[in-house]
Amino acid sequence: MNASPDARQQLEAITDPQVDAVRSPPVAGVLLTDAEIDHTAGLLLLRESATPVRVYGDAGVERALTHGYPVLPMLGRYSGAEWHTLEREREQSLDGSSLTVEPFAVGGDAPRYLDGSGIELEASGFVFRDRAGGGVLTYVPGLARLDDAVLERFATSDLVLVDGTFWRDDELARLGIVARSAREMGHVPLSGPGGTLEALARLERPRKALVHINNTNPILLEDSPERAAVLRAGVEVAYDGLEVEL
Repeated sequence: MNASPDARQQLEAITDPQVDAVRSPPVAGVLLTDAEIDHTAGLLLLRESATPVRVYGDAGVERALTHGYPVLPMLGRYSGAEWHTLEREREQSLDGSSLTVEPFAVGGDAPRYLDGSGIELEASGFVFRDRAGGGVLTYVPGLARLDDAVLERFATSDLVLVDGTFWRDDELARLGIVARSAREMGHVPLSGPGGTLEALARLERPRKALVHINNTNPILLEDSPERAAVLRAGVEVAYDGLEVEL
């Protein structure tokens, strides 16, 4: 799910050099929630694959990665890129596994590199269902709106991995980094009325963990009052290497 700039380290963590073939990455495909640089730059690290890299996403993501930030044409000149369009609101099988994926819209704007291009794009969340074991996982690293459709998917999941980018809406402005708010950047803040934490605290069924946490977010500090508020709400702070069995 997404290909961040640390894709090499992720692959090294799951690859056994005594077993895996040379230049045969242990991934069946990459599913993209959006076309942001920090979710797609890792695709270029797969360019030496012996087989075309299978990439999944909606049609807007394909347009962005073809015309705005041409990752797909670049891959095409190396390993090749095999594109698969995912349709929102429709459950689709993932080849070679018992998993299905249902993309759904979660708001937000197109990446800044598309300004003036005319390409419109909003982020997706993914609901994964395992036909073999019955587990349901919802993954939303970029959450720009909390509407009934989003909350319903959360409520019927076993595990929710959800956007924990910012604690406050004006987090970056307070630090003098940029003037844009969290919501203007496509992220519902965790705190305050209408924040993500308030909504997650009301959900009873799923296990809830925050991902995509910005380094300005005080929940990363284990002894901070913000981390304590997250734990009181029944929510976890995810970490590199977290493993969950559903």
